[in-house]
Parts: sequence; structure tokens; C-alpha cells
Amino acid sequence: MKHIKVGDLMTDEVVSVVTSTSFKDVAKLLAQHDISGLPVLDDEDRVLGVVSESDLIGREAADHPLVGDAPDAARGAATFPSEVIFTAGEVMSAPAVTVHADETATGAARLMARRGVERLPVVDDEDRLVGIVTRRDLLRLFLRPDAEIRRRVIEDVLTDTMGLDEDTVTVHVVDGIVTLEGRLGGRSQIPVLIGLVSQLDGVVAVVPRLTARVDDSLLAPPHRSAYGMPW
Repeated sequence: MKHIKVGDLMTDEVVSVVTSTSFKDVAKLLAQHDISGLPVLDDEDRVLGVVSESDLIGREAADHPLVGDAPDAARGAATFPSEVIFTAGEVMSAPAVTVHADETATGAARLMARRGVERLPVVDDEDRLVGIVTRRDLLRLFLRPDAEIRRRVIEDVLTDTMGLDEDTVTVHVVDGIVTLEGRLGGRSQIPVLIGLVSQLDGVVAVVPRLTARVDDSLLAPPHRSAYGMPW
């Protein structure tokens, strides 16, 4: 079965910085491009880390406590110093969580959720930056048209993978929820079919309404001797 790859969704024109980029320049790039994070690269375009808005704010607060005169402080009106001198290399989150372009988009989404990040730099085999994929990009997986999902279920799963006739199972798809109705040859095929369909990009859930002509789930292969002959 074909899966959407990270390379199909990533943006290949990436705004990035180097370790010596100043706080002020990082903040300008984030605002100018309306993004919340940037990859930090070395001189050979290898990804060393990622610097985000939260990294900047957290470091600024730690290095430069709120200051103000007594009356303003009493009213809760305090300010940050106007000059902040730290660099991207000092504040970045490292090492960066990265992916390769040939990894599945579903796997990238799971990695984002597990590591609690909103973007993943995409790197080549030598960790050089080739693109970036964000949570917004991955949401496109779940915007796949129902008709396209249904076609994938029939062609990729039923026909190509399981070798079944198209009319063996009736497939209905509404808002990414796939309903399967039909009668298979053996009961052991049911969990296989459900598992394959659930792995398709864009599938939110699978509702099985399947039966089987034969309950082969408890059948065991005959025991064979060391010479390959059944006892």
C-alpha cells in the first residue's frame, strides 16, 4: 500500500538561522514570516537544534528579571530590558527532533505528539536540512476526500493486498470513518482487513460489519516431525 511521505507534505524553502544569529534577528524572522520556530544550522547546513518563540521568552525572562520602579512594580507594571544579547545557539532546544523525507507522514505525526513539538526539520542522510514539516502540514492527512479513501480501501487493501473481489466487501466512507460490510472466506481475515484499512492515510476510524463463511481462527497447522512429515 502507498502511504503519504513526509517529502510529499514538507516545505522545502525553509527559513533558518545559525548559532551566532542574535536574539533580535531571530525575533524579526519569526515575526516577518509568521512562524513560531526556526531550525539552527552549522556551517554545513546540518541541523543542530530548533529555536522557538517559547525558547526566546523563557531565556529572556530567566536572564533579565522584570524591573521597574517601586510604584509601577506595586501596580504590576514592569518591563524587560530593551537590549538582549544572547544568540540562537545559546537558547535553542537541542538536539533537534528530525525526520527523513521518505518516512511516513503518519509516523511523523506520532513523533510530534510523543515529543511535544510543533515542527520537524527534514534532513538527509548526513543530517543536512532539506525541508520542514509542521502540524498544520500533517493535518492535510485528515482532510483527504472520502471518495479517495474509499478508492484506496478497495484498490490497495481489498484487491491488491488481500486478493479479494471488489464486491466481496461494501465500503462506505463518511468524514474519514470507514464502514466495512460483507462476508469473508475465513474469520481470520477480519482482523487483518480491519488493521490494513486503519493504517491508510486519512482514516479516522473503522466500523466492521463483517462475517465469515468459516471460523478458521482456531485451526492449527498439523504438527510436523523433524523430517517434515505430519504425524
